[in-house]
Amino acid sequence: MSDPVQASTETAKAVGEVAKTTGKVVDAARAMGGFIAKYTHGSIEQAMGIFQDKVSYARWERQIRLMERATKFLEERGLKEPPIPVPLKMAVPLLSAASLEDDDYMQDMWAHLLVNASVTESSQKRAFVSMLENMSSLDAQVLNELFRVETENGPGTAMLTYDLPRLAHPVLSQQTVDPLVNPPGDVAFALSNLARISAITAAAVWDGGVTVAMVQMTMLGRELVRACGDLKLDSAD
Repeated sequence: MSDPVQASTETAKAVGEVAKTTGKVVDAARAMGGFIAKYTHGSIEQAMGIFQDKVSYARWERQIRLMERATKFLEERGLKEPPIPVPLKMAVPLLSAASLEDDDYMQDMWAHLLVNASVTESSQKRAFVSMLENMSSLDAQVLNELFRVETENGPGTAMLTYDLPRLAHPVLSQQTVDPLVNPPGDVAFALSNLARISAITAAAVWDGGVTVAMVQMTMLGRELVRACGDLKLDSAD
């Protein structure tokens, strides 16, 4: 039989911890309000209201757009309702990230992933959520072009990246590439990030290092593109 005194003590501790957390949130909101008030020359209360309203409205807008895009993509498949459930361990982080995404193209990727995960279990991979959270629009454009070239030339095709994001060039069999030409800095960064999340692999060089001047897609990167549907940057209106 449990000790009522001990249970009461534990409950009090839990309530105290919640109160501490709540107090920290309130303090943080007031700090932000004070920060904004310095720049707007208004009251802290007014600044807090402006900030909180703006954040709430911005997220509401993104949530509405996500619902509209997912509904559209579902209808394009000839479906009115998602046929299979998306596991909560994937659905919760997916919907959270998608509703915070302020880039339309990237949010379309989230919407595609949500719909595809509700249609085929092969798209129900938690790793896809983590990968998308770590990608930018440029990353996606680059990955899309690499996927296009690989699709035309076969899995495992090595590709030169100096013309990305516009074009990737397949390395044909028996072709000697010397010297390798590096892509622009922002593209090199995008490729490095894609390698970091294991969507691509960079080429090895003679001194034991690697270079993003020539890359190959991984199975994980290939499956991510498929799971997210159409990876075109100029998403439909």
